[in-house]
Amino acid sequence: MPLTTRIEAAITAAIRQGQGGIAPAKLAAALHYATTPGGARIRPTICTSVALACGDDRPALTDAAATALELIHCASLVHDDLPCFDDAEIRRGKPSVHRAYSEPLAVLAGDSLIVMAFDTLARAAPQDAMRAVELIRILAARTGMPHGICAGQGWESEPKIDLSAYHRAKTGALFIAATQMGAVAAGQDAEPWEELGARIGEAFQVADDLRDALLDEDALGKPAGQDGLHGRPNAVAQLGVDGAVKRLTDILGGAIASIPSCPGEAALAAMVRQYAERLTPLTQTARAR
Repeated sequence: MPLTTRIEAAITAAIRQGQGGIAPAKLAAALHYATTPGGARIRPTICTSVALACGDDRPALTDAAATALELIHCASLVHDDLPCFDDAEIRRGKPSVHRAYSEPLAVLAGDSLIVMAFDTLARAAPQDAMRAVELIRILAARTGMPHGICAGQGWESEPKIDLSAYHRAKTGALFIAATQMGAVAAGQDAEPWEELGARIGEAFQVADDLRDALLDEDALGKPAGQDGLHGRPNAVAQLGVDGAVKRLTDILGGAIASIPSCPGEAALAAMVRQYAERLTPLTQTARAR
């Protein structure tokens, strides 16, 4: 089964589970709306790729880990778009959830997706209870405080911001979770996989800062210039365009070297190179506009 098909099937099954029984129809529809179309599904793809590189001896557990990650990511997008944060009207080229379904339903949809993520992992526990508990622990740590995506959002309310800590929490956290959860789902230790996830996450954040500063809404599929509008810390403001591009190149250069030894190391390195090649042209295009 192709990787994208495998991931989409697992996510679809989780959403259907969450919509089951006698449920409020609008909220049930908002759950589907918030998770489709799915974009690149980068985090679950990294998670599944790491698990495959490590043997993937519990495929159902890998699928649960990848799904839970994407549900948390989608929940964070729903909440980020709310009027109390970015007040964004567009996400992935269509109206954001609060614009399409109302602000109360957007809050509830985001909350429901978070709960659904942990329920998905709990349901997979019969595959291997110890691994499932560790997956839950990792996802909780990278979602909440003090180092998860909640902390990343919280940094935006501080008068003085540590840009590295901000990026590591806001964007890097779920990439670290992706690499670590993929390894744990396949029976490997999580710790050696933290650096790879952190490097990939920082690279995506710097690239996103460049796109936000230099591309327009049509190119992004969401409002542009949000970092400047909301006074958020970002690599372009701190380093300038040239400095941010150099930083991105440096990060990507170290990502492949940080891949731990595993049976599928070569295939995993090829995947990281593919993402690096995808990011670099985007920033070059941004500089030319």
